[in-house]
Amino acid sequence: MIMSAFDDVVNSPRHYKKPGAEIEAIDALKSALGKDGFIAYCRGNAMKYIWRCDSKGKMAEDLRKAQWYISKILNDIAPN
Repeated sequence: MIMSAFDDVVNSPRHYKKPGAEIEAIDALKSALGKDGFIAYCRGNAMKYIWRCDSKGKMAEDLRKAQWYISKILNDIAPN
């Protein structure tokens, strides 16, 4: 896959939205899992990216991905 300058591998990877789909996978998961399940999902993904951030040669990218999941919890689920 050739990536353009407009691809955002942290905030909106192209492969997370199927062609013709109206929502991204994260929105479907949020709906299917409910509040507590979605928080657990986001926490687990943040932990995964932090855990392996020094293993793939893309530390900053993985830490931004972890931050994205933490922000999902803070902004979408627990804004207070």
